[in-house]
Amino acid sequence: MISSGQLDSLATQLIAGDRVALARAMTLVESIHPLHQEPATRLLDRIMSHTGRAKRLGITGVPGAGKSTFLEALGGYLLTLGLKVAIIAIDPSSPLSGGSILGDKTRMSMLSREQHAFIRPVPTGGYLGGTSRRTRELMLLCEAAGYDVVIVETVGVGQSEVDIAHLVDCFLSLQIAGAGDELQGIKKGIMEMADIVVINKDDGENHARVMLTRQMYQSSLSIMRRKYPEWAPRVLTCSALLQQGIGQVWSDIEDFYRQMAQQDRLTVLRKQQHLDAMRKQIEEQTLQALFARQDIQERYRQALQQVEGHHASPRAAVNDVTHYILDKLNH
Repeated sequence: MISSGQLDSLATQLIAGDRVALARAMTLVESIHPLHQEPATRLLDRIMSHTGRAKRLGITGVPGAGKSTFLEALGGYLLTLGLKVAIIAIDPSSPLSGGSILGDKTRMSMLSREQHAFIRPVPTGGYLGGTSRRTRELMLLCEAAGYDVVIVETVGVGQSEVDIAHLVDCFLSLQIAGAGDELQGIKKGIMEMADIVVINKDDGENHARVMLTRQMYQSSLSIMRRKYPEWAPRVLTCSALLQQGIGQVWSDIEDFYRQMAQQDRLTVLRKQQHLDAMRKQIEEQTLQALFARQDIQERYRQALQQVEGHHASPRAAVNDVTHYILDKLNH
């Protein structure tokens, strides 16, 4: 059990920018152990007044787009500007073993050695949407620790990653040319959520293909409905490997924030994100509380047996369990 004194000390060290304290706080917040839930909640309450000052970026992209190389180039550039950078790198968990590789620190070796950069690989834990269940709270911890830019790198599985757009301010979609999937990428719903599209690997003989792909994306985005009235999504190119075009990407990100500052749009956006996150967690915890009841577990097991024995359709079983729960709640 974590004492109040230990928790206060951890919060104080975290707010002072202690990297070890930040790592420990993240471990506590990510924990699913019952004894860690209440201390984690108190820790988050303690640091909330120190959050909200960082730029929150989300980056996704197709496999092979070079997300880690791009992040290292962007992070390195931000360090030269005197900014502190935190990266939360979401790593897919195995559906069989539940394990994750968590190799992002290896892929971003330069940043991992920098004093003002912090990289935290995080397993999805089976959570859908390209992120993890506690991503938002991990971002808040990084902000409280004094990081100026907090970046979330998603799993990179495509259309299901729209969740990240509801966690960050600016959402970047990293693409490549010449892979044969440009049209498929344009069709994906995730393109409608992107604030900036960056086509990587703009170097050497690939330049002509990159320019053609850029035109395709620009044409596609021009006819899509805007996510924000203040901002028209932009299509940029870069070579993360050669560290070319990275400064322009950051310049456009800053322009995004300037535009979103009009009519206080960013404040409104973040408030709505907090409310959405709260509603979602209430729904999840309510469901967990219901299924913790012995009678509901038994009814659920009976419904499974009915479906397995072909005595009832899945829809009938769902209706049976749902009606049982509603009846219990009404009485």
